[in-house]
Amino acid sequence: MGVFQPEVSHDSQSSSRSFALRWKQVNPRVLSLAGVVSIVIALLILLYVHGQGNKVINLVIDGKVLTLETREALLSDVLAKEQITVQPHDKVSIGLGDEIQDGDRVVITRAQAISLTVDGATKTLYTTEKSLGDAITKLGYSLEGNDKIFPSLDTAVSSGMEAKIVRITKQKVERTVSLPFRVIKTADPSLYVGDNRVAQAGKPGAIVQHIEKIYQDGELVSMSMVGKEVETVTKDKIIAVGTKPVPKPVVVAATTSKPKTTSKTTAKAATTAKSAKAAKTSNVVHKAGVDFQYKKMIKNVSMTAYSSEEPGIGTRTASGTRVTEGRTIAVDPNVIPIGWWVYIEGLGFRRAEDTGGAIKGNKVDVYYDSLSHARNFGRKSRTVYVIGPVKPELN
Repeated sequence: MGVFQPEVSHDSQSSSRSFALRWKQVNPRVLSLAGVVSIVIALLILLYVHGQGNKVINLVIDGKVLTLETREALLSDVLAKEQITVQPHDKVSIGLGDEIQDGDRVVITRAQAISLTVDGATKTLYTTEKSLGDAITKLGYSLEGNDKIFPSLDTAVSSGMEAKIVRITKQKVERTVSLPFRVIKTADPSLYVGDNRVAQAGKPGAIVQHIEKIYQDGELVSMSMVGKEVETVTKDKIIAVGTKPVPKPVVVAATTSKPKTTSKTTAKAATTAKSAKAAKTSNVVHKAGVDFQYKKMIKNVSMTAYSSEEPGIGTRTASGTRVTEGRTIAVDPNVIPIGWWVYIEGLGFRRAEDTGGAIKGNKVDVYYDSLSHARNFGRKSRTVYVIGPVKPELN
């Protein structure tokens, strides 16, 4: 048998040789280009990896800037590597688990401990605020009404500072005060001497005082009268005192002989009796229906007025008595002794019970319950009769 031989054409052989020749010519160029591209890609990858690995960040802690170069990805890892601790109350501008980028600025504000006393309890609190006012607001505390805080709200926060909020409340109450009536004696010429008659029955009055109480943290610290009004008008008791001379009974006297006296002796006796009577009545005056004898008379006394409603003025006098309108005056003890009664023209009888730093010489300060009345009194000039420790009254 014969062997079958494949047919080989002249055209196919020629094509194969042509492709081989072309490949030999192009192959070096392709290889060169592929190599260059590979190198460029490798360099870009290396640059990217290098850029992603090294980062420069600015770390600001309580205003101090620290520049760090790191290959860490998370802020917590950066802080751990630099041995920087963050306390639970510290404030960080980004989260500890956040990724950091090249050029990031991370701000850490350290919290400061303050001692705050409020509503009867003392607490240790932590804040990153700069002022005390911002700190208590951030911590959930507030001032209401008349509340106060020490130190002030604009005080800068410092570590270990002590602050206190004082709760202030005001309460207004009413107090009824009884006013005793006065007993006034008046001369009645229709009644005989020794006869007295009640011309008007006395009736006590009452005023309603408006009192303001101030409490600090529930404790009463001050109380003052902010107003008053008359509830019942006082009615004085008036007693009419007889001044009409009692008629003397007619007595028939027996005639007796008397020794004759010379006109010279009689004249001397009359002169002596007249001098004694003048000496006895030289300092006696009749004022407000009463005859009384005074120790001395002071003219042109400067008169002013004061009230317990003024700040710093209490209700207790220098002599220990309670100030009373219509009775109490402040004097210079060197001019008018404490405890002595005087009569002031246009005002009546007053008692020297109080003193004052500005009361010197011929000056008198008259007490009034109402501050407005005291201010309306102004300044006057009056004559004062200094009487003594006993107030003159009609018998």
